Amino acid sequence: MGTWRTFDTRDDRRPLVDAALGFGVDLFDSSPMYGRAEQTLGRALQGRRDRVLIATKVWTPDAAEGRRQADNALRLYGHVDVYQVHNLVNWQAQLALLEEFKEEGKVRVVGATHYQPSAFGELAELMRGGRLEMVQLPYNPLRREAERELLPLAAELGLGVLVMSPLQHGVMDHDPGPRRLDELGVRSWPEAVLKWIASDHRVSCVLSATTRVDHLEQNTRAGAGPWPDQAWRQEVAAIAAGQS
Repeated sequence: MGTWRTFDTRDDRRPLVDAALGFGVDLFDSSPMYGRAEQTLGRALQGRRDRVLIATKVWTPDAAEGRRQADNALRLYGHVDVYQVHNLVNWQAQLALLEEFKEEGKVRVVGATHYQPSAFGELAELMRGGRLEMVQLPYNPLRREAERELLPLAAELGLGVLVMSPLQHGVMDHDPGPRRLDELGVRSWPEAVLKWIASDHRVSCVLSATTRVDHLEQNTRAGAGPWPDQAWRQEVAAIAAGQS
């Protein structure tokens, strides 16, 4: 579950986390870039940190500030399951910091993220360097740049893939309506899009964010099998593009 915008608040998000856990969500992703999200998530997870995986990020060009961000996250969560260099900002210094924390047992998996296809070449080069275990990138039926190199490369190297912003970039603009959704075997268009992403075997986890429990329930249904075949995925992609 993502926390961008939805956890940047002083409001209590424990009820939302309660619902997420009830629906089987067990990974929460955050970042210092998301305002108060790390702190809000930490409060909401008090007493049940051992039930979830935490993915967060270091996001600053300054090495000293990166260490402060990491110290804060470790104070909030005890340890970080997936720690990523956000948008490759000063990855040379920040990746070394995360590797240091991994060596100390404070971080389990080290990764890097980027949201712009123009940076995918640099991310691919870093992936080939053997220092990453996870990448986070955008991917949905309308935003498929990751299929060209990053997803095949992640599969080749055995890297995990977190998908960010799955319901953005115009993919919600062509809801086909109840009859077509029923033919697809889903109850909502977001469920169809999320299932399209999750059914790609190269994807480890899809990160969607919401403050509404009904939307959360819709989103988590996408993770239930059986997985669709290629013809289904092609049909969903055509609908998303307004071609079907």
